[in-house]
Amino acid sequence: MNKKLLALAISGAVFGTQAVAVELYNEDGTTFSVGGHVSVNLNGSENGDTDVGANSPRINFNATQELSNGFTADAKGEWALNYLEGGEETFTTRLGYVGLTHDDFGRAVVGTQWAPYYDVAGVADMPIAFANDFIYDNHGAFGTGRADKMVSYRNGFELGEAGKITIGLGWQGAQTASDIITETATDATGETDVSATVGFNLNVKDRTQVTVGYEIMGAKLGYGYNTGDIKASGFDETASSHVFSAAYGSYGKGLYLAGVYASNEYMNNISGSDLNAAETIKYTYNDLMAESDAYELLAAYALDNSLNFIINYEMVEGREDKGDAKVTTREELALQTEYNFTSKFVGYAGYQFDLNDDNGRNTDDKWTIGGRYYL
Repeated sequence: MNKKLLALAISGAVFGTQAVAVELYNEDGTTFSVGGHVSVNLNGSENGDTDVGANSPRINFNATQELSNGFTADAKGEWALNYLEGGEETFTTRLGYVGLTHDDFGRAVVGTQWAPYYDVAGVADMPIAFANDFIYDNHGAFGTGRADKMVSYRNGFELGEAGKITIGLGWQGAQTASDIITETATDATGETDVSATVGFNLNVKDRTQVTVGYEIMGAKLGYGYNTGDIKASGFDETASSHVFSAAYGSYGKGLYLAGVYASNEYMNNISGSDLNAAETIKYTYNDLMAESDAYELLAAYALDNSLNFIINYEMVEGREDKGDAKVTTREELALQTEYNFTSKFVGYAGYQFDLNDDNGRNTDDKWTIGGRYYL
C-alpha cells in the first residue's frame, strides 16, 4: 500500500481543491498539525435576495504516531464553523476518527469519516462553489459522503505498468436520523398554495458498502455498492445504490474530466418534485424516491498560473413510488472559475443555471463570488 493514502487521509479530505495544514509538532515519529479553511462569499439568485454567506468552513486537527512493525496510527477531529450568525451553535462535528495504516496490510478507520463510497462518487465533487450535490442526500446515515460512525478498510495493489487496483469496505451500525422538513407548494403563477412542517425519525439498520477502482496513466475507473435497511412509521425498505465513475487527470493541473452515474433506491430526496400546483402536500418519512438515476459531469482546465475554468452538469430523476411516472428533481448547469492568489488564498466565482422546469416548476438560477483562506 502506498503511504500517499495516509497522507491524503490526514491532510483534510480525500478530494478538494487544496488540503493545507500547519505542522506544529514533529519529533520521534509523532506529528501534530492544525488545518481547515474559512470562506466568505456574496450569494444571489433569480428569486432571492443577495446576502453574505460562507462555503463549508471548518477547522481540524491531525495527529500521527509511528508504531512498531511498519504501522502508523493517526487521529483526526474536524468541526464545521459558524462564524456569521451570532448566538447560533458555533461548532458542529464533521469528522472524528482513529486510523491504522500499513504499507502492505492497508488502512482501517473507525469513526465519522469520508466513506469508501465517496472515493468513487466524489471524483466530480471538486469545485468550491457548485458541485456534486446528490451524494449529500442523507450522506451521514447512508454513508455516501461523510459517513457517521463507520468502520472502513482500504487497500491498493500496484500492478506495475498495468496500473493499480484499489478496494474499499465500509460498515455502519444501527442509528437514527432525525430532521424537520418544511415544504411549500406553489400554483402556476408562483404564489404560495400550501405549506407545512413535519418532523421525522428514520431508523437506519446495518449498512455495508464495497468499492473497487482501477487506475492507469492518469485515468481512473470506479464502482461502489451501498446497501442497508431503513425504517420509519409505516415504512420498511432497503436503501441501496450502485455508483459508477470515471475520471482523467488531476484537478487544478491542466485538463480534468470526471463523470458519475448512480442507480439508487430510496437514496435521493424528492426535493419538492411533486409540490408544484399541488392541492395538498404529500409527505413520506423523508421524501425519498423509490427509484432514482443521478448523473454528474465535470470538465475543468487549469492554466499554468492556476486560473481554473470549470463547467459541470448535474441531474437527478426518478419515481416517488414504484410505478409512478419519472420526474426530474434536479437539473443544473454551472460555469465556474477559481484562482490561487497565493498558496493559501483562493478566489472563486460561479453561476448555476437551474434547468429543471419539470411539471411547470419555476427555475431559480444562482450565482456566487467569494474567497477561501486555507489555515
